[in-house]
Amino acid sequence: MLYYALVFLVIALVAGFLGFGGVAFAAAGIAKIIFYIFLAVFLISLIMHFARGTSRGV
Repeated sequence: MLYYALVFLVIALVAGFLGFGGVAFAAAGIAKIIFYIFLAVFLISLIMHFARGTSRGV
């Protein structure tokens, strides 16, 4: 998912450099949304990992 966010970011940068404002704006928006989804899933995964605990049978 982070890979796709970076791909859309690169597309936005290239499109912005070439003067395609609408395409750059859309690609940057998509990259931002995908990045925030990745961040939310990562944080939820991290919290679930620490909440699970690792007590080995004592």
